[in-house]
Amino acid sequence: MHIRPFRLSDHQSVSRLLSTVLSEECCHETMEALARQLSLDSELVLVAVDDQQRACGVIIGTVDHHYGFYYRLAVDWHYQGKGYGKALITALGERFMKRNVRKIWVAADEHNRPVLPLYESFGYYPWDKPVQMLKIVNG
Repeated sequence: MHIRPFRLSDHQSVSRLLSTVLSEECCHETMEALARQLSLDSELVLVAVDDQQRACGVIIGTVDHHYGFYYRLAVDWHYQGKGYGKALITALGERFMKRNVRKIWVAADEHNRPVLPLYESFGYYPWDKPVQMLKIVNG
């Protein structure tokens, strides 16, 4: 397993991954957020690749007003439970810390509810305001 920044060549495989593991509505919202984040700050979009360099996980983060936000985590069904999600959360958390964010939150929309226990195991908690207030912005 290797965690690295998103590359343009990842677009097709990450799109396929998102459409496979997310609901149609969540995938649509995530693809829009991914495009915005890539246009503003691609360093906060990380991809997990396996030994054959296949994209098997992605995490999208953003920084808003000196706060880091985990926006979306998606890991291919075949790789879930093998540490890919944890590795992505850890790697993005390190990027947030390098940016001296004041606090790190999880965007707690309805689509992230299933993974909240994973984030909480790292000590991260849901943003307690409506997720519509969170925008992908240049931090």
